[in-house]
Amino acid sequence: MAKFIQQDRAGVALIGAGMIAKTHVAALSDAQDVVALCTIVSRHPDKARYLSDFYHGPIPDFSSDLMAVAANPDIPIAIVATPPSVRKEVITTLAQAGTHILLEKPLGRNPQEAREVVEICERAGVKLGILFQHRVRPPAIAAARHVASGALGRLGLVEIAVPLWRDQSYYDELGRGTYARDGGGVMITNAIHSINLALSLTGPVSRVQAMTATTPLHRMEAEDFAIAGLQFQCGASGSFVASTAMFPHRTEVIRLHFEHASLKLDKNALKISWRDGRVAVEAKDKAPQKVNPLLGGKHEWHQAMIEDFVDAVRHERKPLVTGREALASHDLIAAIETSSRSGHPVSIPECQGEIR
Repeated sequence: MAKFIQQDRAGVALIGAGMIAKTHVAALSDAQDVVALCTIVSRHPDKARYLSDFYHGPIPDFSSDLMAVAANPDIPIAIVATPPSVRKEVITTLAQAGTHILLEKPLGRNPQEAREVVEICERAGVKLGILFQHRVRPPAIAAARHVASGALGRLGLVEIAVPLWRDQSYYDELGRGTYARDGGGVMITNAIHSINLALSLTGPVSRVQAMTATTPLHRMEAEDFAIAGLQFQCGASGSFVASTAMFPHRTEVIRLHFEHASLKLDKNALKISWRDGRVAVEAKDKAPQKVNPLLGGKHEWHQAMIEDFVDAVRHERKPLVTGREALASHDLIAAIETSSRSGHPVSIPECQGEIR
């Protein structure tokens, strides 16, 4: 049976103490009106204790005992931020004990593993939310509102650009950029955020023709460059390019060209260029921007996702990004990889995201 939130503040456990953990802890610290961080689970609890510096509240327990979290009725929610290679086992333990799971992307290392994770949670009757924090950026929310209004007309062309830079030290971390630990390179680790956001605005892709490569700028197993032509089910065409070998590091940009206007969407603002000559800028972030590819951005976006998930569990509704919705992003990445290997176009079934 799924756990219930029985107190004013939901007890939360953070599973994993890697690079992204401090962002989660800072987000949980600022969300203390609705959550209480009870436990941080790590293979090396003593090494994880530095994370308490990012939490301005009662110091959480530090433990390596996942079963204790699963068995605790006062911890109905777990944030899972472990490497993809060990997530299925962690999720199985938590879900079977009724713990609801907010999962760092990706769902799994490949579409089959991703579907298994979704099915595990569905069979257990627990909620599975995916931390695609780009979806709660103000420009993304504004773009979704305009697309839903219908005033833009028919979508004709899509551009998805993820021009990132990662130094070799990023890939020197054990397992980073490998298929065994991460499931791939730039697409599944970095660009999946922009892929998920774009698909939430455009609908699914039906066909791709692609090429991927590992440039001489990195020593790694998987790809640090991917490019694809896209055909969408709605009839639009598009392009996708992503890399961690593009110096200097720049922000991701999605451009959507509709019948009556074009949208330029990045993390700083939404720009709307109407065909009649009007130009509007909405949801502009006026704070100074410092691009640091290793800090992961502001923790406020993680905080918004956490607060949404807690509300979804409390009121028995769907979270902003469900596990089943996130499967479409995995299907597209797999199709790009398949097209690159074969040199031929690849079709994605219309049942994209459904169990095959």
